[in-house]
This record gives sequence, structure tokens and C-alpha cells, in this order.
Amino acid sequence: MSSTPPVRAELNDTWLCPDLSLHWVLLQDPDGQCVWLRGKQVAVRHALTATEGYALRYFVGRFTIRLVQQMCRQEFSDLPDGFMADLLHKLVDLGILSVGDSAEEPSSAEDAETVAPLRPTTGPRLKASVHWIQTNDGHWILRNPEDVTFVQLNDVGKQIVEQLETEAPVAIASRYGVSIEEMRSLLQQLALTGMLEGTTPPKPPRKKFTPMQVLFFKLSLWNPDSFLADHIDRLRWIWTKTSWMLLCIALAGTGAIALHQRGNLLWTAQMFLTHLDMGTTITFGLLALAVVTLHELGHAFTLKHYGGIVPEMGFMFMFLMPVAYTNTTDQYSLPKRSQRMLVVGAGVLCQLIIATFAFWLWNSLAVGSWLWRMSFLLFAASVFTVAVNLNPLAKFDGYYLAVAATGINNLRQRSLQFYGDLLTGKPSQEQGGDRWILAVYAPFSFVYVLSVFGFLFLNVANWTLTYLPITSLVLLAIWGTYFYLAPDPKN
Repeated sequence: MSSTPPVRAELNDTWLCPDLSLHWVLLQDPDGQCVWLRGKQVAVRHALTATEGYALRYFVGRFTIRLVQQMCRQEFSDLPDGFMADLLHKLVDLGILSVGDSAEEPSSAEDAETVAPLRPTTGPRLKASVHWIQTNDGHWILRNPEDVTFVQLNDVGKQIVEQLETEAPVAIASRYGVSIEEMRSLLQQLALTGMLEGTTPPKPPRKKFTPMQVLFFKLSLWNPDSFLADHIDRLRWIWTKTSWMLLCIALAGTGAIALHQRGNLLWTAQMFLTHLDMGTTITFGLLALAVVTLHELGHAFTLKHYGGIVPEMGFMFMFLMPVAYTNTTDQYSLPKRSQRMLVVGAGVLCQLIIATFAFWLWNSLAVGSWLWRMSFLLFAASVFTVAVNLNPLAKFDGYYLAVAATGINNLRQRSLQFYGDLLTGKPSQEQGGDRWILAVYAPFSFVYVLSVFGFLFLNVANWTLTYLPITSLVLLAIWGTYFYLAPDPKN
């Protein structure tokens, strides 16, 4: 008998199998019937069974002894309960492992230092500020308030993330039947959203200047979160049931009276269009800009009321026309669908409140006065921007309201992907009632986008042919700007 002290037989969930790859190499005969463990630095090799060779593949310092036993049992159903204990005994007898490399717990401080490398190394660790939010839709939101990012996961995904800190990702993937690619994709998503310690969301790459950036770009002005936090408590009465009831009554009553006075409203609008001049156009544009700015504050304060973070406000220029915008990405971390819908719809409600105020002011003033004209233009600007915003086929509030109401993120992309899978014969990942929503939305979205681009193309082509010399000068100016001012991507 060997005089080597016995290895403790029970399987331990805490201690790891040591890393044999530092000094030993596994070799397999071509017929697969025998496995050899050959020393890297000494001319010695030991014969092992195929089952033992399979188990030694996991002796890499990341798997617990119990977990290796479980993985071997999945491959070999007739594996005896004492297989790992017998294997450890064999490795000790062959001189491949010492007692310090086994599952024996350290009995002194000196032994603890020797065995310490065998303890589970901590895996990816979530940041202390990251927390879970359970939604009414049955999903979990992992929210990072520092970087204002989030990841949506199901119950299994939540369990996997919670175990990353204590177990190796490969072992977790094996336990839950997740592929290595899926596990790698999850870890990459957690890193890109800054959920893990030592990671931060990457900054968007600086793109080379293109002429399209002149037509569509954003200008971030300030971080309003501290301002919103300082003032939200004085405005919380707005989101009470009493306020909502009074608002509904006011909007319904104003809408009924405006419908009754539609003839007078149409006559006034016709008068403005007949005598349209540059001053009226500029005034209308400035009032529309003011309405949209208050609209964005509605989004921001509502999100802050529900505990969200608003990191950015500014102007977005579309075809050189300025439009205020607010970063309300954090709304996706709200637990209730009704809260997300209200954050999206708050802007339109602000516009309707402004339209209501302007309508009653217009009704109370003498016809033809400058304030009467201003109040009607304010009413028209509010109604016009509401109509534009509520379009669910363009990526304005109507679209995001549809996303919040249906719970289908990336509605347009997924609807097109749904038809793409249908046409190519691929199995669709969509389930239940979502399929019907996607099936209805995609055709309308496609026709809308085609109509908008067709309209723009025809008008640009007509303008180009009519004003060809001016067009040439504009294109030459754009080319010159691009050629001389574009930053070198190598720098």
C-alpha cells in the first residue's frame, strides 16, 4: 500500500480541481481506447481510461470536483458515485498530485497559502451600483445607473448572471444548457453596457465627416438630471389621480367645443394661409420650437417622477431645422408598462395642454389683434406638432408609444425581420400575439418609408433640374468642406 495520506473522499463544492495543464499533456490513441498523461518536463507517461481522460480535461483550475463529477455523469451514465474520489487517489499514488492539490482543506495558515490558488477565482463581478428590476411583463431588467444602461433578461438569464461571480462561465453554460456562443454573447453584452467591474460602455466611434451629417446631427447642450431632481418634488401633484381626472375633463371639453367651432377655425387658418408672409412663417416656426421644448420637458419630468435618470438634452437638426430632444433611454428600466407609456405620452399631453390654453385665449380676444393672431398660431403649432409626433410609422413619439404599449422593442426592425424569416423559410423567434402585431405593422411601415423617400426624391430631382447652376455650386461647396475640413481617420 502507498504511504501517501488518503485524499478526503467527499465531493466538495468549494475547492477546485487543480490545473494539470501546467506540467502534463493529455494524449489519446487513434483508436480512442486509451488515454495517456505525459509529463512536459519529465520523460514519464501514465495510462488512463477514456473516462479518466475525459475527467482530466476539466482539471484546469476553474471547475469544482463535484461539478466535474456531474459533467462526467452526463457523458457516462454508468459512472460510479466514488469515481472522482478514486481518480484523485490514483493521481496522488502516481505522484501527479500531492495532498495539497486535492480537495483536502488547509489545516494551518501555511497550508492555506499553499492551497489558496486552488480556491475559486472570482469570475466577472457586477458593479455595486447595478441592481435588478422585475417588470410586470415577466422580464428582469439589469440596470446600471452610473452609465444609464440596461439589459433585459428572462429568469434563466438572471440566474446565470447571478452565478457568474462564483462559477466559471463554461460550467454555468453546461448546467443551464446554454451554448458557449450564447454565454460569450451575454458576457459581451454585460461588458458593453458597463455592468461588470472594470468595464465602461465604449464611446461611439468618431465617424469621418460626410455631407449627410450636415442634414442630420445632434447637439447635446446639458445634463438636466440634477435640475430635474431639485424641482420634481414641487411638481409631483401633476401625477395625482385628481390632476389626471381634471386634465381629462378639460381636454375632452375643449375638444368638443373646438369641433363645434371647426368652421371658424378653418376660416381663420385659411386667412393665415392666404396672407402668408415671412414674418408669419418665422413666428409659427419659433412657436413650434417652444412647444416642442416644453414637450421634451414633459418627458424629462415624468421619467424623473418615476425615479429614472435623464442624462442629456439638446437640439437635433433635421434638414437644418432644429428640434429639441431628450435622452429618455432609462424609461426602459421602469417596471410597469403603464409608466413607460406615460413617459412617452407625456410630451404629447404637454402639447395638448398648450393647445387648450391657446384655444381659450384665442376665443376670448378681439378678432384681428396681435395677441389673437399669436394665440391662434400657438394653437396651430401645438396641433401640428401633435399630429407629427403621433405618427407610429415614423420614429417619433407615436412609434415609441406603440413600442411601450405592445412591449415589443425594436418594433420596426423586428417586423421586417419577421417577414424576412417568413420569406426565407427560417423559423421565427417571435411568439404569441406579437406575430400578429409585427405582421400588420411591417407593410404599413414599408409603404410609409417608400412614400416619404419617393416624395423627397421627386422634389429634390425637380429642384435640381430647375436650379442646376445653384445645385452645382452647393455640391462644390459640400465637396470642398469635406475635402479640406474632414479629419484624417489615421489621427
